[in-house]
Amino acid sequence: ISCASSAPALSDKLRYASFFRVIPSDIYQTKALTKLMVHFNWNWVKVVLIEDDYGNLDLENFLQDAEKEDICVDFQEVLPDYLSLQNIEQQMKELADHIRSSSAKVVLLILRPDLVKMLFEEMIKTNTSRIWIASDDWSTTHDLMKMKGINKVGEIFAFSFFTGDIPGFEDYLQNLTISPGLRNDFIREYKQMRFNCSLQSEHMSHLDCNVTDPQEANDDYLITAVHLMEVYSQRIGVYAIANAIRKLLHCNNTACSGDTNFMPWKLVDFLRNLTFTLDNETYSFNQYGDFENGYDLIMWKKSGDERMLDVVGRFLIKDGELEVDEHKLPWPNNTVPSSRCSDPCPPGTEKNISKISCCYNCADCRDGYYSDKQDQPACQKCPDGSWSLPGSRECQKWKIWFLEWSAAYSIVVMIGTVIGALLLVFSFIFYILHREKPIIKDILVISCLMKFGLMALHIFLELMSSNPAKQHKLKKFDKPFVIIGVLTAIQALICIFWMVFDPVNVEEKQSKTQLLTLNRLCTQGFMYGFGAMHVYIALLAVVCFGLAFKGRGDETDPIVFSMLIHLFAWLCFIPIFITQYDSRPIVQISGIMVSNYGVIFCHFAPKWFKILSAKSETLRSTKTAVDPLKDDSDSGMICNFTRSSRETISNLSMLQTRFSFAESEISNSDNKSLHLSEVSVASLRHRRPRSQRPRSV
Repeated sequence: ISCASSAPALSDKLRYASFFRVIPSDIYQTKALTKLMVHFNWNWVKVVLIEDDYGNLDLENFLQDAEKEDICVDFQEVLPDYLSLQNIEQQMKELADHIRSSSAKVVLLILRPDLVKMLFEEMIKTNTSRIWIASDDWSTTHDLMKMKGINKVGEIFAFSFFTGDIPGFEDYLQNLTISPGLRNDFIREYKQMRFNCSLQSEHMSHLDCNVTDPQEANDDYLITAVHLMEVYSQRIGVYAIANAIRKLLHCNNTACSGDTNFMPWKLVDFLRNLTFTLDNETYSFNQYGDFENGYDLIMWKKSGDERMLDVVGRFLIKDGELEVDEHKLPWPNNTVPSSRCSDPCPPGTEKNISKISCCYNCADCRDGYYSDKQDQPACQKCPDGSWSLPGSRECQKWKIWFLEWSAAYSIVVMIGTVIGALLLVFSFIFYILHREKPIIKDILVISCLMKFGLMALHIFLELMSSNPAKQHKLKKFDKPFVIIGVLTAIQALICIFWMVFDPVNVEEKQSKTQLLTLNRLCTQGFMYGFGAMHVYIALLAVVCFGLAFKGRGDETDPIVFSMLIHLFAWLCFIPIFITQYDSRPIVQISGIMVSNYGVIFCHFAPKWFKILSAKSETLRSTKTAVDPLKDDSDSGMICNFTRSSRETISNLSMLQTRFSFAESEISNSDNKSLHLSEVSVASLRHRRPRSQRPRSV
């Protein structure tokens, strides 16, 4: 059972079947080293090792573990094991220069104690300090702790096998005696070296020449000269054998009932399956005969001009975690020194790694991604229902925007819709009341859609049939309602195909104007159907405008203006609808309202005005024509009017058609007065210049 041999090769049970050790294998030491670097955020280190079996194997294990923890090696220096004294001194000077020039502040030394001492001497010459991490070869070497200028090299960390206090051991060392009848050559030789004045040993006590019997003398030299806690593994080894024998011999507190004459392999079997408790700790061997307890983290603290060992943490192999007593670490200004190739990336960023994983630039997280910790290799995607802005540390829930009924625009739209609906109802009732007026009867006849339909139908009839009889039959379809029905049916088919292939739906899309906001909008469905419908309506409007403009006059001018407003509204609608996604509902509603109000005020309103103004003019003319009959001074005018009545009576039938509404306003009992009124108005209108005639808006 070994207390110090940590080579991984000794775990091979085919070669070393009966070998046990109460310490871990070196494969765990490199894991502990990398965990120490991770704990203090040191990812940029130097490695110096000696070229032997221990050094090469430790380096190989360290590089594997460092890669898993994203720790990078600035450079690694390998010192040959066969260098002469002159060569090694030159090598140490070059190594010291490399360490000084490197940006890495942490150095891992896998060297023998004598080589470490030479390197420290070179560093002390230039007063250069670094953070040194020791391998177990020199982690507790007392000569290094007492070398001159050791406090100038910087902080030193090391891992050692589990240590502890042995009860009564200090008293035992201060009072070494050989019991009567027993022989102990180790104690006898030590006392001769320590207290025999004639031997002149380097370990001689200042009391040596005053002691009469060296074997009876004692002092506290051993307590200060050695690290007592290192002996703890010896204690564990002794207790392991003792517990195995106790089980093998079936011992109790007073006696053992088993056969003391046993074969060694039986004890090996008991050791392999042994579990025992010592000082409130449980120990056992694994399948390779090794302990898997862990390591103590040791720091070389300053004690005057020397260093002393202090346990500041522990690495547990089973947990794979490092426990550090932060309050025991005397960092300057309570700040942990940094050893990194690049500064840590703050939350809200991710690493933009170059060729070396530890050297990188920090880039902000994209939209919809976040990082809530420092030095994240990549930003994480936001969960469903949340989003983030560039460079965010956290995600936020979406704000949902839609056109609410209580919004100002919605209220304006509703008011406009109500007014428009009232105007349409008014128009409908007004036209019903004045349905006998020629201007109302001719609404459908002069409609632009009808004109377009009539023209198209006439061309169709001419092309389809040269037989007058067939033309006569086809002309039965030359009806306004048939044409309007066909044109409306075409639009209905377009809408049906549009809705069947891709009906209108609701979608949520990120707003381009409001942060962290989803716009809940109605989709247009199948865009080809949406486009075909608007193209068809635009085609009708263009043709309607063209025909009305070509035959412009008092009756077609309102159509020209209404179609201009319609086309202008939808021409403005198209680019805004495409580019302003957030405003699509508002833009679409506005386009519909503007085009509809254009038709109401440019197509329907002029007819209201003409009917009402003509009615008012007729009433005024009637009153003007009747009142002079009561005045004798106006008899000349009446006679003149009588003489001209024959000239105007021929136009009476035509004017009577235009102003026939006067008949519905004046009582039939006074036919003479009505006749006079109509003729008088007709004569006045006939004589008025065209420029003075009232025109529609």
